[in-house]
Amino acid sequence: MTKPDFSQLSRQELRAYVLAHRDDDEAIEALIHRGNSNSAVYPFPQTENDLKVMEVILQEKLAKNG
Repeated sequence: MTKPDFSQLSRQELRAYVLAHRDDDEAIEALIHRGNSNSAVYPFPQTENDLKVMEVILQEKLAKNG
């Protein structure tokens, strides 16, 4: 059996393939590198103040969840 072209598969199809072929390291790596387009994207802090604000936000989230 030949492997599918992972770049042509949708994320859902690739995930189904990985679940069916758990030993296929190449497919697993392709899925990991694909990422999730639904994930939130946060800009990198540009200034010292941005960094401090981000630290406060992270500390608040950790305190809330932790």
